[in-house]
Amino acid sequence: MRKKIILLGSGELGKEFVIACQRLGQYVIAVDNYPGAPAMQVAQECEVINMLDATALDSVIAKHSPDIIVPEIEAIRTERFYAYEAAGIQVVPSAKAANYTMNRKSIRDLAAVDLGVRTAPYRYATSLDELKAGVKFTGIPCVVKPLMSSSGKGQSVIKSENDIENAWKYAMEGSRGDLKEVIVEGFINFDYEITLLTVTQQHGETLFCPPIGHRQERGDYQESWQPMPMESAHLKEAQEMARLVTDALGGNGIWGVEFFITQEGAYFSELSPRPHDTGMVTLAGTQNFSEFELHARAILGLPIPTIRLLRNGASAVVLAHHESSDFPIFEGLDEAAKVPDTDFKLFGKPNSRPFRRMGVALSYGEQGVKDLVEIAKNVSSKIKVK
Repeated sequence: MRKKIILLGSGELGKEFVIACQRLGQYVIAVDNYPGAPAMQVAQECEVINMLDATALDSVIAKHSPDIIVPEIEAIRTERFYAYEAAGIQVVPSAKAANYTMNRKSIRDLAAVDLGVRTAPYRYATSLDELKAGVKFTGIPCVVKPLMSSSGKGQSVIKSENDIENAWKYAMEGSRGDLKEVIVEGFINFDYEITLLTVTQQHGETLFCPPIGHRQERGDYQESWQPMPMESAHLKEAQEMARLVTDALGGNGIWGVEFFITQEGAYFSELSPRPHDTGMVTLAGTQNFSEFELHARAILGLPIPTIRLLRNGASAVVLAHHESSDFPIFEGLDEAAKVPDTDFKLFGKPNSRPFRRMGVALSYGEQGVKDLVEIAKNVSSKIKVK
């Protein structure tokens, strides 16, 4: 079996996915809107296009005639996926899933309205005045997010009425694609957040990875750890919600389903139809398959009998702190490599900017996850991006 796969979006998550596909003998064309993207460095072919240009997207699909289309980012003309699927191309997880999950409005309404899944109170806004009305509905504090964005871009917390205008401007700056609309959510008094990696299969049951805990800054994850200690009843509730939403969307692959966990139970937050950034902790060998290997196997229709936790693990991001158009130079790798039971992955991004994620440090072992997080942070602190 050798499938031709087009990857739409070629960042660090896409790079690990391509490596997983290569190890299964597949052929990958990596696509992004800039040359030298991380996944392009390990794929058989690459293309540079504006994926919001429907004509350019159609041309690339026609040129390569892929068996499978795998979206990795939000800024794509996902409405074209229905036509590709009708033409016999497998869209991951499905055309419906890609369209719904690339837009927070579609997925939130599916979960809260159609399926009755518990979520925070929310409203949408296409203008500053509508945002003010939404804030009045949800109350302060509240969270504002662009309907299309990733890695926390454009996301902020409104703590007073003075924050509303800046939150609107920041959301517009961080919005991906040409959709200028936000969701404002009531603030949930949660104990912690989890990512529940959920695997849907062509000829097998839906599987769940052990829950992943994470910490965020500026709306972007900084550390993650697996497993997240939690009550079994809350985990079961989250699994039932994840199964309900993924069943409604259909298709095969891995999903990053995010939840707020409170004393009362789980609140559905967001869903990504692809490997999740917090799931990079699985590169520490915490499971029998990493999230990228699970994604590759599921979309290829290879059976996944079970997902098992092998050891505890943690990840901590390596960030850039300066703007540079040159390929970055890393220092401190020798010191980072001296720390036992750790690893690090550098993504190969061709340039840098403040707070851009350039790599990830990993730790693993029998220690508790709190200790492993501190070890991963120590390794990350030794690596400097020049």
